[in-house]
Amino acid sequence: MARRLKFHSVAVTYFDMVRRCESIREAARRLNVASSAVNRQILKLEDDIGAPLFDRLNSGLRLTPAGELFARHIGVVLHDVERLRAEFDAMEGLRAGHVELVTVETLAVDLLPTVMEIMHQRYPRVTIGVSLCGADRIPDAIVEGAADLGLAFALPRHEELQQLALGHFRLGAIVPPGHALGARVQVSFGACADYDLILGKPELSTRHRLAALLKAANIPGKARIESGSLELAKQMVLRGRGIAFQTRFGIEAQMEAKLLKMLPLTDGGGIFCDLGLYKRAGRYIPTAVDAFARILADEILLRERQEAADYRTLG
Repeated sequence: MARRLKFHSVAVTYFDMVRRCESIREAARRLNVASSAVNRQILKLEDDIGAPLFDRLNSGLRLTPAGELFARHIGVVLHDVERLRAEFDAMEGLRAGHVELVTVETLAVDLLPTVMEIMHQRYPRVTIGVSLCGADRIPDAIVEGAADLGLAFALPRHEELQQLALGHFRLGAIVPPGHALGARVQVSFGACADYDLILGKPELSTRHRLAALLKAANIPGKARIESGSLELAKQMVLRGRGIAFQTRFGIEAQMEAKLLKMLPLTDGGGIFCDLGLYKRAGRYIPTAVDAFARILADEILLRERQEAADYRTLG
């Protein structure tokens, strides 16, 4: 039997709130409507689809496989509605809009504040939302409509993502100037292996880039410190507890203040991390998002060129 897939906007809104709250009562409270009204809309959706959307458990409501599928669909729909509303505002000359970005911790230290400052100067009525997570979760956030754009290092190819910008940045050893290696301008990973190492957890892109070197250097079991936070790794380096490995992103201020040095790794002619900006493939992005993406792409290119120029001066 063909399903009657005609969904009223109220039903979609109620479903989304129930999904978020995992409770019809709490969803009704937040929507300021009666619980019976919410329940009625959910039952009607389930009847139209021909499958239950939620498992009714003692601990609350949980999405069924059909509910998961429907949630992905309506997430994109609701996302597009918000973007359409912003586009209509822009057409009225309001220069309004919203940008939702998902990225990794280290890029929120200096790169994003710089880009957001430029954006706010040019388009003061555009709002920006930023979520931080591991790079492995960024593709899903973009594809499912939770974010307009994703910014991360070393994302694998994904058929549902379109790359808008790409920058190549060197991976290096991070040390304080007083470290035994601090007088060098670049270094091999083997030279670093003689000292205490602070490594990223396996899910971090920097750890992936070091995998072959770790194996070749026969680093025993675990490093002295393994961290899922590059900010924590930076703080431990500042305290003299070891050598960390990352790009210059996230330590810009400490490098300028000469509190930290980034020594590019020389292995294999240099190890690079690719910083990419992504959107969902085939998706139209609103004016505000496009403007933000262009500013961000320009800043990535500028920093790539600056790093290349700095490296050439090392001699």
